[in-house]
Amino acid sequence: MKKLTYTAIILSILLLAVSCNFLDEDPQGFKDEKEIKKADQANSLVTAAYSALGNDHYDTPFSLWAYGNVRSDDAYKGGSDINDISAFHYYEINTDTQPNFGEADRFWFQCYKAISRCNTALSVLKKLSTDDYADKDVRMGEVYFLRGHFYFIMKTVFGHIPFVNEDLPVDDYDSVPNTLPNDEQWAWIVNDFTKAYELLPEKQPSVGRANKIAAAAYLAKTYLYKAYRQDERNNVTGIDDADLKKVLVYTQVAMNSSYGLEPDFAFNFLPGPYENGKEAIFSIQFSKDDGTKFGRLNFSDVLSLPQGLGCCDFHKPSQNLVNAFKTNNGLPMFKSYNQNNYNPMTDNADPRLFHTVAMDGFPFKYDETLIYKNSWNRNPNVYGYFASLKENVTPSCDCFVTMSPFYANTKNRIVLRYADVMLFRAEALIELGMQDQALPIINEIRERARKSTGLITYAQRINISTYSSQGWTQSYARQALRWERRLEMAMEGSRFFDLVRWGEADSVLNTFYKEESPRRDYYKNANFTKNKNEYIPIPSNQISFSGNRYKQNPGW
Repeated sequence: MKKLTYTAIILSILLLAVSCNFLDEDPQGFKDEKEIKKADQANSLVTAAYSALGNDHYDTPFSLWAYGNVRSDDAYKGGSDINDISAFHYYEINTDTQPNFGEADRFWFQCYKAISRCNTALSVLKKLSTDDYADKDVRMGEVYFLRGHFYFIMKTVFGHIPFVNEDLPVDDYDSVPNTLPNDEQWAWIVNDFTKAYELLPEKQPSVGRANKIAAAAYLAKTYLYKAYRQDERNNVTGIDDADLKKVLVYTQVAMNSSYGLEPDFAFNFLPGPYENGKEAIFSIQFSKDDGTKFGRLNFSDVLSLPQGLGCCDFHKPSQNLVNAFKTNNGLPMFKSYNQNNYNPMTDNADPRLFHTVAMDGFPFKYDETLIYKNSWNRNPNVYGYFASLKENVTPSCDCFVTMSPFYANTKNRIVLRYADVMLFRAEALIELGMQDQALPIINEIRERARKSTGLITYAQRINISTYSSQGWTQSYARQALRWERRLEMAMEGSRFFDLVRWGEADSVLNTFYKEESPRRDYYKNANFTKNKNEYIPIPSNQISFSGNRYKQNPGW
């Protein structure tokens, strides 16, 4: 079969194995990889690899809202009812999940299509000399970064995946199994980000391109995940000190750079002049009026707008998450936070609540002429009355795009932000027994939150303080760090993966289901099965396409 390259795509590695008869014809306007020998052509391949970052869909969301938030205690699926994108409902309750769900199959396909673009670009770039293409090494670093990113999200969602690189002949793609040990899988991803780190400059002339600091941040993140050793049944068996020390090395690189915390937490989630700010280490860029039908829009999140403003009221913050923002003497209520539901008239709260969750009677996205109403909720009896704020904009923004029946926007999506890197470092320090050094890092983030009230002057009973060094034991520091990650990164797609990394997904989620079922009736059927639900099943189509070389995840 003739394998062909388009500047956007070589087909997914898995579809190369089967049912590709249309490729037996020679299409017009395509170039074979061997024909691409010029710098501008190679640069187009790099652009195509970047474009894959936004080539997702609301049911294959690279924002990971369905996989990192809805599967956790942070968010309900939302929509019209439990049958609206039913696969995400089953992921939410960890019951009746099936390997044949089309959403997971498409997610797998889209990610490997992106990885294939990266491999094609790297294969061509490696054949050029720096005389032919002065930016060769930098562009290779960018593509290694992009490939590492896609492998990372695949690894966190599916757990056990195949790895192919630019040196493997395309005809051999379908012969690669997904059976590498967990640590070796992470090492593969580390290798991509290491190459990116070695090749990339600290600053790029073009907005949106990966740089050395982004590679360092992603290396820190990957080493942190790698540090938590998992056996073949997904049990966390220990935490590797050597990997944690690597986290310290690469977070220090990021923290010595020109990046830093925004003065106001809100600035990370606003459009226009706030985008690509000092905290945004790497962001996916979106646009409109660019010659395409609707523009390059944030399709991952088109469903999360409240029904009262458009469509379709998915990705709704949970009552549990809202309650987690309550404070007592300015600190989290670790044990008692969920005994009673948050009441803005009587309960003190962390100010980040008002930047994260839309609530009845308060301005939507800081617009005091646009007051959020309970009537905007599509099915409050099933999914409650809250809406997600971080990914949304107001309809008055010139970045708001109507694409009936959906409403999208062009606000960038931050993949790596500085606060996340700070929390990586604090976590590594705590697990290394150096919790005293983690204390000022966590307090710096809380102090920024305390000052983030300029756009929420309407918020009532704001009360947040920093931690004291007294009683700051490793155990208490670990609890504080994990709580801080939840509040700081809420609704940004990482909560479920944090729980899996820490080895506490089963205990946290089964407690959540039990406590939440009186509020949300559908949780009565929910159950997280340890050694199974840490990862979703490998799509049955992909196992078939591989000639059954892929091994299904444990428990499925």
